[in-house]
Amino acid sequence: MPLDFDLQAFERPRIVHLAEAALATEPRSITTAVNPRSAGGPNDFSSEGDYWWPDPANPAAPYVQRDGLTNPDNFVAHRQLLLGFARDFGALAAAWKVSGDERFAAAAVRHAHRWFVDPVTRMNPTLLYSQAIKGRSTGRSIGVIDTLHLAEVALGVEALRGSKALTPAEDAALTGWFRDYLRWMRAHPYGIDESNAKNNHGTCAWLQIACFARLTGDEATLAESRARLKEVLLPGQMAADGSFPEELRRTKPYGYAIFNLDVMAALAVVCSTPEENLMTWSLSDGRSLAKGVAWLAPFIADKNLWLQTVRRTAPGPDGTARPTNEPVKPDVMHWDNWPVRQPFLIFGALATGRRDWLELWQRLEGDPQIEEIRRNFPIRNPVLWVR
Repeated sequence: MPLDFDLQAFERPRIVHLAEAALATEPRSITTAVNPRSAGGPNDFSSEGDYWWPDPANPAAPYVQRDGLTNPDNFVAHRQLLLGFARDFGALAAAWKVSGDERFAAAAVRHAHRWFVDPVTRMNPTLLYSQAIKGRSTGRSIGVIDTLHLAEVALGVEALRGSKALTPAEDAALTGWFRDYLRWMRAHPYGIDESNAKNNHGTCAWLQIACFARLTGDEATLAESRARLKEVLLPGQMAADGSFPEELRRTKPYGYAIFNLDVMAALAVVCSTPEENLMTWSLSDGRSLAKGVAWLAPFIADKNLWLQTVRRTAPGPDGTARPTNEPVKPDVMHWDNWPVRQPFLIFGALATGRRDWLELWQRLEGDPQIEEIRRNFPIRNPVLWVR
């Protein structure tokens, strides 16, 4: 049964409060920070691999990996700028949607213009220098995940249509940037490799593809995204119980399980049609996004239950994750900071009528301040996703 719940009315005070604060922020794009180690230019997004560290046996040697442990000395300024932009732009676009106040629309367009249109400050619609590793690579395919927050930005641009601030010329310029970036993602080896990843990286690539396709009116790519969810991502990643084995093998299994379900649920929402709700659509064996929510929601309500009942996975002979008898441990970083107001709960509640999921979502923190949590919380404004 549908929920008797007005999402816009519930979210409006939070959104408008954030948007009022964002009105005073000055747009700052990636050109305000330079990575001296990047092989790219001032308009190229740059980042360095999170879990890569100097080799203690030879500091001059290529970096070595320490899974789940973030190196605080790596270059993250562009990522921080993108997070700040996505936070402010998303709040402003959502505030316009729920209030119709043109102040918010004008500020949102001003921020987007700085990032995507102004030739001096715009980000190039490519991602060649993301997730670089000192001594190993100038960029990697997994860097495509660094622009995940642009998925909600694309839906924010779509929401601004109808405002006075988003003129036809500005709409065409912004949409053109996303069309160019989508074209790059579909053609460059980095984008192709990332879209074929068998874990959260593949999910994140397809969420971006779907959102950019929706903004640009690319119905063929949106249909491809829908098929990818149904035929590859869901059957390839979800176990019979609704869990994601590839995420349970990590040193931060709780955070990764939450993150992947958030993103896959968002992809289901974007790809759903009036005839087919992909949150409740299921494979022939019963696996569905709603089943994924049913599996994870109790552990959102009670983290101790997670530690008591969930077993970690490990690579099997073929490299895929297989269950073990070893209980999961607390995530090596940020265990105490999860969960927050996970969007899979509200998307699942709206699709199934589960009021307990709605009430759990309402109780959680909607605007986390810790950077690593914000980075893994790309769907902040459900009103931009739910039509």
